Amino acid sequence: MAVLIDTPLWPKHGTVWAHLVSDQSIEELQRFADRVGLPPRGFDLDHYDVPVERYEELVEAGAEPVPPRELVRRLAASGLRVTPRERRARRASEH
Repeated sequence: MAVLIDTPLWPKHGTVWAHLVSDQSIEELQRFADRVGLPPRGFDLDHYDVPVERYEELVEAGAEPVPPRELVRRLAASGLRVTPRERRARRASEH
């Protein structure tokens, strides 16, 4: 059971972003996010998007750094991963 963070590689909004996930449960991820003060708007169905500026702080708070492929592999193995197809369908149903 772990909260994982991948390497900040994803550019958007003038910064670079990492993904924060749990390999156990969304509840574990939410508890960690609440503890470190991540805003709810950063949550995207199975992960939080976090800016590079917060990376070291999140690692110090207990997030395990992993390469992006490892993060996806472990998220999928947990059964928590939302696929791109599922993500599009959920977003379409919200509108």
